[in-house]
Amino acid sequence: MPQPKENSPIKRDILFRVHLLYAVFILIAALVFARLIWVQLFSSEVAYNADRLAGRIFTDEIIPARRGNILARDGEPLATSLFRYQVEMDYGSPGFDSLGTFRAQSDSLAKLLALYFRDKPASAYAQAMQREHARRYRVTYRKDTLVPRSEGYFARLWDRLRGEEFRVEKLYDTLRDHTPVALFPREIDYTEWQTLRRYPILNWNMGMTYRLRERDERVYPQGELARRTIGQIGDRGNYGVEYVLRDVLEGRDGKARRQRIARGFYGRVVGGENSEPEDGLDVVTTLDLEMQDVADRALRRQLEAQNALWGTALVMEVATGDLLAMANLSRTKSGAYAEVKNHALSSRMEPGSTFKLAALLALVDDAGMSLDETFDTGNGARVKVGRTTVQDSHSLPPLNLKDAVAHSSNVFFARAVYETYKDDPKRYVDYLRHLHLDRTVGLEEFGAVPPIFPAPGMKIWYPDVSIVNMGYGYAIELTPLHTLTLYNAVANDGCMVAPRLVREIRRGGEVVERPQRRVLVDKICSSSALRKVRECLEGVGTTGTAKQFFRDTTLFKIAGKTGTAQFAQDGIKYSDGYYLGTMVLYFPADKPKYTVLTAMFTRRGRGTTYYGAGLSGPVEQRIVNYIYNLQREWYGRVEKSDDAHYACTVKGGDIVQIRESAGELMPRVVSDSRSGWGRTHVDSLNRVVVTPLTDDLHTMPDVRGMGLKEALFLLECRGLRVAFTGKGAVREQTLPPGTSVERGQAVTLKLR
Repeated sequence: MPQPKENSPIKRDILFRVHLLYAVFILIAALVFARLIWVQLFSSEVAYNADRLAGRIFTDEIIPARRGNILARDGEPLATSLFRYQVEMDYGSPGFDSLGTFRAQSDSLAKLLALYFRDKPASAYAQAMQREHARRYRVTYRKDTLVPRSEGYFARLWDRLRGEEFRVEKLYDTLRDHTPVALFPREIDYTEWQTLRRYPILNWNMGMTYRLRERDERVYPQGELARRTIGQIGDRGNYGVEYVLRDVLEGRDGKARRQRIARGFYGRVVGGENSEPEDGLDVVTTLDLEMQDVADRALRRQLEAQNALWGTALVMEVATGDLLAMANLSRTKSGAYAEVKNHALSSRMEPGSTFKLAALLALVDDAGMSLDETFDTGNGARVKVGRTTVQDSHSLPPLNLKDAVAHSSNVFFARAVYETYKDDPKRYVDYLRHLHLDRTVGLEEFGAVPPIFPAPGMKIWYPDVSIVNMGYGYAIELTPLHTLTLYNAVANDGCMVAPRLVREIRRGGEVVERPQRRVLVDKICSSSALRKVRECLEGVGTTGTAKQFFRDTTLFKIAGKTGTAQFAQDGIKYSDGYYLGTMVLYFPADKPKYTVLTAMFTRRGRGTTYYGAGLSGPVEQRIVNYIYNLQREWYGRVEKSDDAHYACTVKGGDIVQIRESAGELMPRVVSDSRSGWGRTHVDSLNRVVVTPLTDDLHTMPDVRGMGLKEALFLLECRGLRVAFTGKGAVREQTLPPGTSVERGQAVTLKLR
């Protein structure tokens, strides 16, 4: 039989290679399949790569919400947001590749920008744009190369027969720098942009040749007025309304997904996670802009006159606790005064004699002391009371309780409180707690600090010493706001209300939230005790320490107290000569509407006085007189008369004929008893509100130190023709104060 042929080595080698190749293919396929399973089921690469691709195509744009406004009680803006714009040019854009078009357009744009901003000539604008274009867009030679001379088969064949198949071509590189360059010398507002966007270049190719950058800028139309109260947020500090109500003011940013269409051009993707921005809410404060301005100017004037270190002036509405003004001025290193600290809320100090109101309430209401109760004051000598000694600043004879308040006798109150409560000091302390003097009265979120309140059992309580000192305003530490709140309770028929700084929160014109009045103590004392206390406080303005400022006031009476306290804190000793001088009052005394406090901090020798009356009295006098002239109001119903004027029947029988344009300064007030000039407006209840000017309209007032608005109001209501020069506060007036004036007479004011 023939033997089978054995496979040749070549055939076996070929089969081996084929099998090996199959095995490699199968292995690769298995790896690819495994990789596919891994990527699909276990790996994050798909999502990562998809995100990378989506990131090149899609972009999420944050749409900023507009920050809410902070407003005065009448709606005037104290803080508002304005959008600012800046054009940023992309000189490396292909839209500027045509040099001829660019130069022609940039020359025209330069002339218009020079006319609009007036900061430099048109040539400077043109040179700057052309210089930046030359820096951002450059074409550079790279090399020579051979390229076919002609296109098409027969043309190239003919070139070959002529020996000219190729030609030399120069290759260039185009270098583009897309760094944005600001075009305008400053940021512009929306109205300016509506004009500038019509200029050459700016009226085409937004997103290609330039982009518009917008920024939300916070502005304060009233400047530094009430800055510590309005506040701010950011690198320069976080405080005031801006910080405390930041969640209300900030709103919520929106988001828009955009798809790239071409370089610099994006279209908004419908649906998805798009959301519109929700603008912040407006905060309406209790601040009255005119009262704030008057308080600030009066305080600043007195601080400068006395070279004092700092001061605060507060005006509170009696019934509501609304803070109508809160000025805080501190002396800076340059010698000027600015709002750098809210002393009304955070400067906690021994109040001195203004605290005698608390002792007076305890003696009259709790102990039942008569106003005729008399103590020997030592006639100016040091008097030992308990384990300490007390002395009045001037010689005083034996006084009864009412006169002791008027003349602010330290010895009287130290002895009266000690003799009454020495066997049970806790009773006195508990009564002070009842007056809410051991804790804050509100506005803690704005920085109000709690008082230092000694009590039996505490380390800071010293037997037979602390109770004596707490009788006339030492040992306890309060903020000016706390003192103001106590006096306001007396003015408010004994009801102590918390100070309020926010009146409303609005969305547009709609009220979203209106904080309610918060009562701290329903009745701080009995009605009979309240009458006695008020009688004592009224004596301060007629025969006591404030008489030089309010004794001659015939149109209204004030009730209040002055206080002078030596200062010892933070390493400073009483003997170093630092003083806090305070005056606090409410008016009109018979029907209180406003409570006013001024406190000034100084050092003996810096000015002419360091006593509370001398320091703070001039500020209180100016604030009270201005408020009375501006705010005394009558109300009546409005009826349309045949001659297109408003006729108003006013309470008390006065008939007022008022022009139809509300707010005019010259309506005539007519009655059986007198006639005069008033200021009017129509309020939201369709009532005519008349503010009569009841001071002597035939006498030239002293307007020196006032702002222009304040001075114009007082002078024009007298019928004077007013001219003025300069800026700032009134420094000189051509008609001396107190001289007789007639309607139509001219007066010139010099401001600086």
